[in-house]
Amino acid sequence: METRKVQRLGPSTLAMTLPAEWASEHGVEKGDEVSLRMGGKGTLTVMPESANFEETEATIRTDNLDADAVERAIVAQYVLGRRVIRIECTDGALESAHINAVYRAETQLMGLGVIEETPESISIRCSVDPEDFTLDNLLERLERTGRTMRGEAIKALAHGNPDLAQRALNRERQANKIFVLLLRLIFTAYQNPTLARAVGLESGFPLIGYRSIAKNLELTADNAEDIADIVMEAEGHTLNVEKSVMREIRELTEAVDEITALAVESAVERNYDKTIEARKLFHDISDREREILADLPEMQNGDLLQVREVLVSLQQTAQYAIRNVEIAANLALNEESEHTTIK
Repeated sequence: METRKVQRLGPSTLAMTLPAEWASEHGVEKGDEVSLRMGGKGTLTVMPESANFEETEATIRTDNLDADAVERAIVAQYVLGRRVIRIECTDGALESAHINAVYRAETQLMGLGVIEETPESISIRCSVDPEDFTLDNLLERLERTGRTMRGEAIKALAHGNPDLAQRALNRERQANKIFVLLLRLIFTAYQNPTLARAVGLESGFPLIGYRSIAKNLELTADNAEDIADIVMEAEGHTLNVEKSVMREIRELTEAVDEITALAVESAVERNYDKTIEARKLFHDISDREREILADLPEMQNGDLLQVREVLVSLQQTAQYAIRNVEIAANLALNEESEHTTIK
């Protein structure tokens, strides 16, 4: 860490010199303006004017990439915050597989659209403005989407309704869009601290935790998708169990829903009391999976396996929620409250 001496220039003005290497790297010269941002814990961030909402562009060359690799590269550039992504072939026209990969990626990503297309290249632009969203709101939306998917899948299982299960499966694309948008905003705010406030944060400290919470929520949506898949595959689109067992599974689902919602609430509100409440709820249901399985009558292996897969998906969802509770506790205890004083 480099230190600088603060000097007095006038009765009420203090000044500090900028490192020459930093100024040269960012093109800062005498008379230029820089942005100052005051953060938590007494931090002051200096940003060159060129860093503010910079229009970044990336070019992906398809010559040595297959279609799947091109699609993954587009998603990665989106996550990294590029405003314009250009896909081109340096040796002739784009192959049909590469063109299809571009349009597949476009449908996966929020705010992305083609702005120019020639036989040799396609340019796509992201219209998402960081100030249009907050990370807290997106985390809550992702949790609600996963919870809705889970509720539809379990209800479909109880009533043998494949249409309802398909509705849950269709929501998976929306969940993935929200997740990837969260990654984009997290990476953007990390690269440019001046944007942290734009996405609803006072500092960049929570970004690592938010990245983990977002991934856990994306995985819970995958768990709901797994249950919907079981509905589609099961004979009669339901489990071969007594109504009392299905009722226990639905009660377990309600308890899991409560934990997942409470975990996100405790994170966005920095509420330590809610993390304690979530842990108590988890303790109450932690053995429910084994209890339901132990009470089952003898049945064919295939039927038993389907019941177990549903219960495992619900238990995994609860585990992901507790991971989010741990992150929420760290965020809450980093701020002063009735429980904590920080000097």
